[in-house]
Amino acid sequence: MANAPVQRMSQLMAKTLRDDPADAEVLSHKLLVRAGYVRRTAAGIWTWLPLGKKVLANVERVVREEMDAIGAQEVLLPALLPREPYDATGRWDEYGPELFRLQDRKGGDYLLGPTHEEIFTLMVKDQASSYKDLPVILYQIQSKFRDEARPRAGILRGREFLMKDSYSFDLEDEGLARSYALHRQAYQKVFERLGLDYRICAATAGAMGGSKSEEFLAPAEAGEDTFADCPNCDFAANTEAISYELKPVDAAGVPAAEDIPTPDTPTIETLAASLGVEASATLKNLLVKVDGEIVAVGVPGDREVDMGKVEAHFAPAAVELVTEADFAARPDLVRGYVGPQGLDKVTYIADPRVAPGTAWITGANRADTHAKNVVAGRDFEVDAHVDVVVVQEGDPCPKCGTGLRLDRAIEIGHIFQLGRKYADALKLDVLGQNGKPVRVTMGSYGIGVSRAVAALAEQTADDKGLCWPAEVAPADVHVVAAGKALQTEVALDVSEKLSAAGVRVLVDDRPGVSPGVKFTDSELIGVPQILVAGRRAAEGIVELKNRRTGDREELTIDEAVARLTA
Repeated sequence: MANAPVQRMSQLMAKTLRDDPADAEVLSHKLLVRAGYVRRTAAGIWTWLPLGKKVLANVERVVREEMDAIGAQEVLLPALLPREPYDATGRWDEYGPELFRLQDRKGGDYLLGPTHEEIFTLMVKDQASSYKDLPVILYQIQSKFRDEARPRAGILRGREFLMKDSYSFDLEDEGLARSYALHRQAYQKVFERLGLDYRICAATAGAMGGSKSEEFLAPAEAGEDTFADCPNCDFAANTEAISYELKPVDAAGVPAAEDIPTPDTPTIETLAASLGVEASATLKNLLVKVDGEIVAVGVPGDREVDMGKVEAHFAPAAVELVTEADFAARPDLVRGYVGPQGLDKVTYIADPRVAPGTAWITGANRADTHAKNVVAGRDFEVDAHVDVVVVQEGDPCPKCGTGLRLDRAIEIGHIFQLGRKYADALKLDVLGQNGKPVRVTMGSYGIGVSRAVAALAEQTADDKGLCWPAEVAPADVHVVAAGKALQTEVALDVSEKLSAAGVRVLVDDRPGVSPGVKFTDSELIGVPQILVAGRRAAEGIVELKNRRTGDREELTIDEAVARLTA
């Protein structure tokens, strides 16, 4: 093994902190700042200090090794990009306010890259001319930029972040499926090596486009994604990707719709209480604007509308809630009493639970009045059935019907079968075997490198601090000189012996710092093994502690070196 220089804490450009940062909301944010791994530069923008950079580099190394193992070739594209390719695909506008836009001194439009499908496509268009040049997988590890409206949770939701993005280019759909499978397997190896607990979940493609899409989610309380998994089968999905089959029912025995007076019942709760019915018997109608046009969204009264699903359905159009001014401009739309029957010039989408033949109590489009026995398909038509409700614990598994479990998670990876969306927009063709142009099909695959660091901190930390898996830790062993000159001398001597054997060593040789503070810092920093040169150092005895299990044992220096270099 190559000699690894000893990192001395007396020279380390980092300071540990006793208190949590005032703005910290999640565990990883608190601990990464307190342990001296990162520091805030601005909202959503972070500086990686020496220990943090080591962890980040280790995650990069694992990702790079597994990408290289599937035959991917690493490149590095610019982060500052011209507008034109993003105009060609429509994403200059689709990305909306999250896109960092800027102009150069000549007035030319540019952006800071949030992702690089367009630029990779143009690179392959420039370099590949024949079917003999494909298939190919290209990747980079590079900073990305998104102008988050509410950057929060430390490095989990930043405006600048490090990502591995890769792209596959194939001649046929079968080739794309193979490239997708290669990435899926590589991602499993990456996250297993990193020591992450993760789930592979069906996902929506969103603004990326394409057909098949899966997310790799790390369960954690700090996660912003909610996923569902089935305790009875292998179904797992981001809740935004869950949809149910439309099941019409027979409404032959339902009486005609009838208006009923319901004064002072503008909410589902007040309506259900007034009529003595369950909220699930009522039909809730939420009004939104899609690119300025009013759309009604119908769901059972006991369910909430998932705006993320609504936005995904209408993407790239902008979706927003209606305002008082919108109601004033449309007196036929009565706040709190809107019903789908008789709506004029309003598109109506509904959850699949509002299936043809189902009967509802809903607004009568008059103040203080509702209607009962309003039947979907008889009294009103649904323009599109879209699963738009917030998934609840216990909802039936779409695959086997068992009640689903819900959990929070951090998205650490996402893979897409893009197909020909970007190749069509940018006219990426190569000559096929018959001498005729063939339109290339693509895949896009991302891993959040900096986000993986936060996910690991969230999953592995304990009440004492960080607790890194060996693969990503900033050092293999943290040597602590718990005392004065003699202990420091022993600590430095054993550190050099370990370093000579290729062990990565962080040694706490700080003068004037109490043993208690050093012990606390060693647990906060989270290196897997802690070696203490303490009260028995003069006898050649040191203490080895496993950071994760807390197990301790006293060893001679030679035994400790042998154990740590085995």
